Formats: sequence, C-alpha cells, structure tokens
Amino acid sequence: MNRDLKATADLIRYYTLKELGRLGYGHYGGALSIVEVLAVLYGSEMKFDSNNPESEDRDYFILSKGHAGPAYYAALAVSGFFPIDNLFTLNDNGTDLPSHPDRNKIKGVDMTTGSLGQGISVAAGLAYYLKYKNMTNRVYCIVGDGELNEGQCWEAFMFIAHHNLNNLVVIIDDNKKQLDGYTKDICNLFSLEDKFRAFGFNVEKLNGNDIESIKSGFDSARKIKDKPTSIILDTVKGAGVKFIEDTMSNHHMRLDKEATGKINETILDLEKSLQERGLL
Repeated sequence: MNRDLKATADLIRYYTLKELGRLGYGHYGGALSIVEVLAVLYGSEMKFDSNNPESEDRDYFILSKGHAGPAYYAALAVSGFFPIDNLFTLNDNGTDLPSHPDRNKIKGVDMTTGSLGQGISVAAGLAYYLKYKNMTNRVYCIVGDGELNEGQCWEAFMFIAHHNLNNLVVIIDDNKKQLDGYTKDICNLFSLEDKFRAFGFNVEKLNGNDIESIKSGFDSARKIKDKPTSIILDTVKGAGVKFIEDTMSNHHMRLDKEATGKINETILDLEKSLQERGLL
C-alpha cells in the first residue's frame, strides 16, 4: 500500500490525540513517538488487506510496547480495519479497544501485548516459523527502549540472530524515557548500535520522527540477506506536541486544564491542516 505518508502521520497523530483527549488521560508520550514509523509501516512498507485481516499473505506487526496502543489503533482505523468512530470508545466498558492491544477484540492486531518483553519473543517465533515454511511474509516488531530492561528481549535477539531471521525487522523506539524517568538513569543501555552489532544484527540508526529517514531504513533492511536488521529510531517522547515533549513525566499523563488547553491547540492546528487538504 502506498499513499501520502505525511498525511497518514498527521491523521494518526490527530486521532491519537482525539481519542486520548476524550478520556483526559493515557500514555501520550510513547504513543506519539511512534506515529511516523506507524505511518510508514501502514502507508507503504507492509503488505496487508484491511478487508481480510487474517490473510495468509499478510505481513505481521507486533507492538511489543503495548502501552502505545492508542497510536496503533489510530493507524489501524486510518488504514480501514475498523470505523474511525470506534476510536472514541477507548477504555470504555465493553469496548473493543482496551488500553493495550488485544488480538481477540481488534481486527488487524496480531498479538495481545502489554507485559513488556513478550512481544519480541513472539515475533521471533513467528519469523522462525515463516522462514521454516519458506514463506515470504515479513514480521515487524516495535520495542521500547525502556522495555530493553527486560532480559527476555536480549534472549530473543540472540535467537533471531542465530537463526538469521532476516524476515524480521526489530524496531527500537529510542525515546530516551520510561515510566520512572530517563532510560539512562534507570538502567543505562549504553550504545544500542554496538550491542546489536555484537549480537549479529545489521543496524540502521535513523531519525525516528522523520518519514523519509524511516522509509530509507526499511528499504535498506530489505536488501540485507545475511543477517536480521535492527532499526534504532532516535525519537522524542511526545513528538509533535511541544507541550508534551517539554513535560518531564509524559509517559502516562492525566490532563489538567492547562494541559488540555495546550494539547487542544495542536489538535485544532492539525484539524485545520487536514481539512484544507480534504482529509477530514
């Protein structure tokens, strides 16, 4: 699928802010930091059919950092998996859109996630199966930088490299913050590039909030056949909303009157721009 990726990113960011804004709380920071990579994945990179989400020909996507679910839902809705209006049931009683992705409730979700570290392990097993069966499907998995505190991630990376799962792209959202503060202060990851190269990966470090940079990284990953690829996205937590970017504790935010007003300014700016382009 190919379309205007900037427009796709703007729509995903707009609907992410709208669905969270209705609640007045949620995981703003880590959802907004992956908007551009979701736009590239669902706008040009992945093979899927929103009318047939279980197609055996599809590429697979796993959001291992499941707390970024609201951005994932927005990407799915924009891509036609379910009606946009469903986004505004986020976290309601009886909703199909709980805080974290649930594959039993949401069309297009390939794995229920939320317990950090588990998504990348399932992605590894899935990629291994597809390669064993000589299938051409690809697997994409987004892992948070704070999530890398989980040893399970590194066991999965060793497995991925050992079996040369070049049909799997490991995407690291390096937004430099986690629940309790800066990642480097909680448990320093040091050089992710050096680590992944030592683990046997091809490494692409990119501007994770720049669409062209991300697209270039995926294009390069497809050319690498002798090892799996890790794409390290240098991102800003809360990207695209200056008020959230500048808020220290922006992993999960409960909005007061000032925060609501500041975020609504961004929503209105996006809405105006999208309307001018005939996208709303």
